[in-house]
Amino acid sequence: MSETIEKTQRAIAAPSRLHYWLGAIALVYLLLVAVGAIGAGFQAVAGERAIDLFAFATNPFAGLIVGMLATALIQSSSTVTSIIVGLVAGGLPVSLAVPMIMGSNIGTTITNTLVSLGHIREKEEFQRAFAAATIHDFFNFIAVVIFLPLEIFTHFFEKMARILAGFFVGEIAVDAEKFNLIAAVTSPVERVLAAIANSFPDPFNGIILIVLGIVAIFLSIFYLGKLLKELLVGKAKEMLEGAIGSGALKGIFSGTLVTIFVQSSSTTTSLIVPLAGTGFLTLEQVYPFTLGANIGTCITATIAAMAVTVNRLPALEIALVHLLYNAIGVIVIYGLPFLKDIPLFGARRLAKIACEQKIWAFIYIFSAFFLLPSFCLGVTWWLGY
Repeated sequence: MSETIEKTQRAIAAPSRLHYWLGAIALVYLLLVAVGAIGAGFQAVAGERAIDLFAFATNPFAGLIVGMLATALIQSSSTVTSIIVGLVAGGLPVSLAVPMIMGSNIGTTITNTLVSLGHIREKEEFQRAFAAATIHDFFNFIAVVIFLPLEIFTHFFEKMARILAGFFVGEIAVDAEKFNLIAAVTSPVERVLAAIANSFPDPFNGIILIVLGIVAIFLSIFYLGKLLKELLVGKAKEMLEGAIGSGALKGIFSGTLVTIFVQSSSTTTSLIVPLAGTGFLTLEQVYPFTLGANIGTCITATIAAMAVTVNRLPALEIALVHLLYNAIGVIVIYGLPFLKDIPLFGARRLAKIACEQKIWAFIYIFSAFFLLPSFCLGVTWWLGY
């Protein structure tokens, strides 16, 4: 009799859990569309002006700031690195492009930081989510502090990439757009939102897209957190921890693989933030997965370089700089204990401050990704460098 009751309960529960899973998939889709809408909105408001920023890259420091600011504005490191590949193919010196690549690594982290704001109403969730998002920032800042001076004085990455590019240059041309699977899935809804927004004049069309994207992020994160608490128990939780949280190397590999598939580190890291916020992944588990996303995002620039038909060697060279910089950064910073713990400490400390006084989260985002880079770029221009 008890077995019959159990079977009946399982039969009733199965559709319910399926309903939860379908809801979670729909909310993840909404999150992806929201991130895309924010990026499209930023491009509509400042896309042309963001691309014009590249003219200011007359020295390595300015190149770093330009890469960072352009990526924060365009909301896509993949787009910025592809632009940089095109600029190098058009004659931009690789030595000036390398700092731009480093800067784009920092600028891309704004997306998952924005996603973490979806948890802002729940104090503990917000602290965990904000730490999971900003650990990416701290890692990339440290990488720049270590490797930018090395590159300026020795051209280490430029030289290594030139040697490797010499082996790989061939006659294969690949269209990068054909590989962007996430864009293919989300673009129909994004086009509908863009059509609605475009009924308004510039720059309000872009502002409307940004606002819609932010609202969608808040809604998707709020309800996704509730669904994940129902879904990620038992076997599901074990599988997730097995894929991401059972070791550093597995976490790095998972982050790399997922990002290669979706072609966006912003998307990968944005999807992991809600899992950290709801407590299913610790910051130590999120950390290596994020580093894997840093490596996986290099595929886009590499594909873009393969599509170049003129000056292919320098184009592939700068794409390989991106790969070498991210891979060596993971080996050095994550591999050395005294460096490995700095992003963990910094992310936890900043998250604690932002959790106590939420205004600091917004001040940090605005200052780190827009105000400080703009100020530094203005100073370098004013000094004539």
